Amino acid sequence: MDAAVGWPVHVAINAHLLSGDPSYRSAGVHQYIYHLLAYLPEAGCRVTALLGPTGTPPGGAVQTIRSRWPTGRPAARVVWEQLVQPWALRRTGADLAHGPVFVGPLVAPCPLVVTVHDLSFLRFPHLFRPANRLYLTLLTRASVRRARRVIAVSTHAAEETTQLLGVSRGKVDVVYHGVDPKFRPLPPDEVRAFRAHKGLPDRFVLYVGTLEPRKNLVRLIEAFARLREPGLRLVLVGGRGWYDQEVFACVERLGLQERVVFPGYVPAEQLPLWYNAATAFAYPSLYEGFGMPVVEAQACGLPVLTSDRSSLPEAAGEGGMPVDPYDVAAIAAGLHRLLTDEALRETLRQRGLAHASHFTWQKTAAETIAVYHRAVSGDRGQ
Repeated sequence: MDAAVGWPVHVAINAHLLSGDPSYRSAGVHQYIYHLLAYLPEAGCRVTALLGPTGTPPGGAVQTIRSRWPTGRPAARVVWEQLVQPWALRRTGADLAHGPVFVGPLVAPCPLVVTVHDLSFLRFPHLFRPANRLYLTLLTRASVRRARRVIAVSTHAAEETTQLLGVSRGKVDVVYHGVDPKFRPLPPDEVRAFRAHKGLPDRFVLYVGTLEPRKNLVRLIEAFARLREPGLRLVLVGGRGWYDQEVFACVERLGLQERVVFPGYVPAEQLPLWYNAATAFAYPSLYEGFGMPVVEAQACGLPVLTSDRSSLPEAAGEGGMPVDPYDVAAIAAGLHRLLTDEALRETLRQRGLAHASHFTWQKTAAETIAVYHRAVSGDRGQ
């Protein structure tokens, strides 16, 4: 067991996946890293961010070490993570290292904490590019075994980590993501002006997330096609990911080119306006580690339809309408209820607002620091 480490703990966080690209790379894991760097120092943690050539951390009390390696390219990042990162960690003198996205250095001069977001690459391997699947499978398994502690972003993700990676449940801590305060109900005049500026209809169903197979967008589009409300639109906000050709082919096959809208990637600072402008939110994903768009939508006062499996019941709580994501008729029926039952929409809106209020980045930071202390004290949860 290591000698006791005083307060504050000094953690070095691999922030090479911080991205300013207008694409899916600036979505989930980027937001997680960014908010850790923003809130951990406020909670009393000393933080050094290990950065690539282009990542921009939040301002404040974060120390930075920037590498010239072109780690925006996956192959270069893999080499940096395993061969260069140990030297960078030694340079920081940190008490521990945090791999915030599945992987940490297998050889390091300090204890390691790793965050597991989901194990979709093991549950749905056919939905991933072969090289990406191989990297995640091999290095996630090795990293969580090497780590002192493992952070899972939901109870479901913790159970998956134990079951699929053979990690002791006592080694895994559940720490939910927070919701940025910008996700909130906005003034009606501001929302109307945004809707007019974007040419959006008065009523539309919104999805937010990367366009990729696991999000189940083909079935969502097929369900939407069954709705006959004139003027209703389906707006699919998100950057193009991988294997997304079938999504666009489905729209053409069903003749929905005028009813399904693809705004593309939307910067995080604009998302609250999209949520506020919508009539309902649909997120019937096949599998999630948590499902932050569900909670963001709820925080903006938007009624939510989502999947009844994986972690999504945790994400939605009592503020969501759960449906079988494999059943197009069930998705269509759920959307019809959300769009036609005003009392139900208001009930889900109020429950969703209450549920989302429990997820703050201050809480995430405090619970993450508690994990760091367990790691530096030698607690492996065996």
